Amino acid sequence: MSGDVDLAQVGELFADPTRCRILLSLLSGRELAAGVLADEAGISRSTASAHLRRLVDGGLLTARADGRHRWYRLAGPGVGELIERLVAFAPAEAARSLKASTRASRLRIARTCYDHFAGRLGVEIMGALIEGGFLDGGDGAFHGDGADRPASAGHDVDYRLTEQGREFLARLDIHVPDGGRRGRPAVRYCIDWTETRHHLAGAGGRAICDRFFAAGWAERLPTYRAVRVTPAGVRVLEQRFGIGWSF
Repeated sequence: MSGDVDLAQVGELFADPTRCRILLSLLSGRELAAGVLADEAGISRSTASAHLRRLVDGGLLTARADGRHRWYRLAGPGVGELIERLVAFAPAEAARSLKASTRASRLRIARTCYDHFAGRLGVEIMGALIEGGFLDGGDGAFHGDGADRPASAGHDVDYRLTEQGREFLARLDIHVPDGGRRGRPAVRYCIDWTETRHHLAGAGGRAICDRFFAAGWAERLPTYRAVRVTPAGVRVLEQRFGIGWSF
């Protein structure tokens, strides 16, 4: 017989700052080598191996061997969503160096949140979709009473992509799957921890993010989660979304 769930086991995985830095590095949705993750976390390779083993054993990461190297990524969208929800409750970390301050600034402007855009870029895109009547059900604002926290069961804002929204995105060659009973919802949202507004997640958020990268409208920066909008992307944001963007 089994008793209640052992939530503490999962909590222990997040209770270590080093493991949290590793998880945040992988929140880009990319697969990264163990050595890269050690550098991102500021620890030795041997120390990183021990933490990575715990995260794999705990079901948060998957590992792939390639010769002498091992590559890691989040175990799936559900893990990314769990981290996103925890981030909504976490305070910002103080930047203790110019490098850390520059990195934090880039993350605030534009970053990936697992497989969709976050930061000012993600918030601006979602706001433009709401303003254009392409997304309805909410206003994109964060309400401090907690009524719109995705982690609060029964209190999610019910955003929906309208038919006009699907047509608008299709003209940009962005096609959002409907999702089904077991499929990923077309529209989800995260509370952006730097903008304290909502940014678009779900299948729709991923489709937009994938298209921006594939078309060369955005590119990843060396910090893995940070993103730069290219000049071509600036034109798309201005001409199609009505978003003024400096780069």
